[in-house]
Amino acid sequence: RVDKSLEVVAIEFKKGKQFVLVHGGGPQINKELELHNIKPEMINGRRKTTPEVLSVVSKVLSGEVLRGIVNQLIFLGVNAVGISSGDGGTIRAIYSADALGEVGVVDKVDPTFLNNLLKNGYLPVISPIGVNEKGAALNLNADSVAGSLAGALKCERALFMTDVSGIYKEWPKEDSLIHEIKLDELLILKEKVTEGMIPKVEALITAEPDVFSRIDSYLFWDVDIDPGVTVTILSSA
Repeated sequence: RVDKSLEVVAIEFKKGKQFVLVHGGGPQINKELELHNIKPEMINGRRKTTPEVLSVVSKVLSGEVLRGIVNQLIFLGVNAVGISSGDGGTIRAIYSADALGEVGVVDKVDPTFLNNLLKNGYLPVISPIGVNEKGAALNLNADSVAGSLAGALKCERALFMTDVSGIYKEWPKEDSLIHEIKLDELLILKEKVTEGMIPKVEALITAEPDVFSRIDSYLFWDVDIDPGVTVTILSSA
């Protein structure tokens, strides 16, 4: 079965729009960890990653999930290519300061390789598995990778696929769903959000120093809701 969100991407791609897809794969990773009798552990929305866990995460993200997405896009007539975030010098990572094990954060971004792919009519699909300057694989958060690439590529829009409608000031109160927020307010809210929304908010804040002048809106898209919820980030000045 073809993912309906990829069907939308394929339609827009054929109209001439350019896309870079960054994927995660939490449910698939947890399923594989269970088969290996490894209990998953999450800290502030990020996966604690031992070397044993990293082996499973790499296999699932850069193998099963990446190939599955690329294959579906090819079926839909899209010239998709699958890479990991460290390929082509795109991202270099460093170890996270948190006690998370083999987990990294984005240190440097070079969009040259991705820009070349886009100019030649490809749709890059990116696994968040990263690499540091010493060639060590690191588990990067997909939202953080997406935010960093959105800034470096000077994207017009960053779209985050979620299982909720967006960012809430007071989760789960539906009337607290945010449509517009100032950067300084988002920094305060960052200390209040929990679990998987933490890296999404951080991605909006830390993508690039001037990301807010580059990206006109961030779309949080629950695939069961169309057309999604747009969050506009305003300057605090």
